[in-house]
Amino acid sequence: MPLTLLVKRLAGRFALPPQATDALLDLPFVLRDYQPGQVIIREGDKVRQCTFVVTGFVTRYKLVGDGGRQIVAIHLSGDFVDLQHILLDRADHSIHALTHASVVQFPADALVRLSYQFPDIGKALWLESLIESATFREWIANVGRRDARARTAHLLCELATRRQAAGLGPVDTFELPMTQEQLGDALGLTSVHINRTLRGLESEGLIRRSKRAVVVADWPALQRAGDFNPQYLHLHDKP
Repeated sequence: MPLTLLVKRLAGRFALPPQATDALLDLPFVLRDYQPGQVIIREGDKVRQCTFVVTGFVTRYKLVGDGGRQIVAIHLSGDFVDLQHILLDRADHSIHALTHASVVQFPADALVRLSYQFPDIGKALWLESLIESATFREWIANVGRRDARARTAHLLCELATRRQAAGLGPVDTFELPMTQEQLGDALGLTSVHINRTLRGLESEGLIRRSKRAVVVADWPALQRAGDFNPQYLHLHDKP
């Protein structure tokens, strides 16, 4: 299953010939399971593998001098977490499991060899990296220039859209994989502010909540509230 998911992901980004698909299915890998909160890679670690999420949710984060944490990315099934480790062998940020998560790790040198042997695989991996960069830019704009209501609505829209694209469920009903403290770490807000903002979105009739379950009651209004345009996710772009 892990390698089939990898092939599906890359073939969805770039047309791959049968020989390239067979080579991906022959990749060596290690399957690992992680508990919520367990560190997968720690900043400063020597890393010679790339991590791909099979199930669950994974975050990337930076710790600052006073111990504060900034979550800089959320990854779900079918996502590469750290393609930079194909060429960079020292982790400059940490990665941990947000929920119970299964990941596969591929030797970086094996991915490099495949990229040379099959240029279409190299292009597909490059495209993954470019789309990841586009998502980083959107996150910077979200945290840097939008208010709390818009930031929160935008992240809810993104998670719902990406879950649907990954085949994990409909866009209007999902389980939020994060505590309010973790949402705050992703959005640069306190957990108290997050709680107030979520209650505000509920009172406006945009969402309904039951524990971590979220129902989007008015998808167009939630998109407007979050200034959300999914173009940066490039979900349907294929060279």
